[in-house]
Amino acid sequence: MPIWLTLGAAILAAGIAGCGGLLLIPFLRKIHFGQTILEEGPAWHKSKQGTPIMGGFLFIAGSLAATALGYGVWRLFGGADPTAPETSVSALRLLTVMLFSLFYSLAVGFTDDYIKAVKKQNLGLNPKQKIVFQLVLSVAFLVILYALGDRETTIDLIFVKLNFGIFYYPIMILFLLYMINAVNLTDGIDGLCGSVTVISMLILTVICAILGQLELSLYAITVAGGCIGFLIWNLHPAKCFMGDTGSMYLGGAFAAIGVACRMHLLLAIVGIVYVLDALSVVIQTLYFKYTRKKYGEGRRIFKMSPIHHHFELCNWGEYKIVMVFSLVGMLAGIFAVCTQL
Repeated sequence: MPIWLTLGAAILAAGIAGCGGLLLIPFLRKIHFGQTILEEGPAWHKSKQGTPIMGGFLFIAGSLAATALGYGVWRLFGGADPTAPETSVSALRLLTVMLFSLFYSLAVGFTDDYIKAVKKQNLGLNPKQKIVFQLVLSVAFLVILYALGDRETTIDLIFVKLNFGIFYYPIMILFLLYMINAVNLTDGIDGLCGSVTVISMLILTVICAILGQLELSLYAITVAGGCIGFLIWNLHPAKCFMGDTGSMYLGGAFAAIGVACRMHLLLAIVGIVYVLDALSVVIQTLYFKYTRKKYGEGRRIFKMSPIHHHFELCNWGEYKIVMVFSLVGMLAGIFAVCTQL
């Protein structure tokens, strides 16, 4: 795929997301779709009360439109042999990944945001409802990949591949759930999830290109481009939040691209910031329950989880957290690319 087309698609996605904010944000303010802030959060977050949510629609629209246009131009100018069976399979795989990201965003994210915005319940969907939606979508995604011919049951650990047989599928379901929710948890301060995702998606763009997955490489860079346009409105002080509508879309895109390209451990390395942010929640919860049972009162390892809030309470500014976390993601991503060279 020509570099000019790839970069052009990314710029288009950024343009749609950036310019779209001029219309979407005033509309969200008009209908009072604002964020409700948790009482137990950092005290200074109270100033963010009422900030419009569902800003994720900016990069959703940008990435989907730019990918569709970019792929259409590529096919139109002979970028792929339309008569070759693998061309149809690649196109359907791309469509599957895009729809999985979109449906995850709408079924889980939008529903959650709607409850928060309209009913003013900051917790949104309850955990059981979220798990049901996520399980159904994850199973459907793996079934479609299987129907498209992806019937390999090995897990790629970079330097070794292990065949898990039938157990591959429940492992992948858990993997999808963890990675997608990890991205969701990273959306906690202005610009963090968007900035980290720009880095991770650019890394996936390179790796997909190396693996010959040009269609997915195009999608990855348009998601990165869409996030860049969105950050115009989301960097501190944020004019809008992506909401679960946005973070579930980004998580779905990130995890789906990785699984479709069979980059299992590699995906965890590229998404190390997501992984560690979610892991901090798991560690905090388990330790709190353990100490409450043993000592009669719950104790904490971190001042607050996810861990980006811990650093906030250690007097790190939001810009500093975004920059440090993005740098960590970049270094991990460079290492991941090196393993494929």
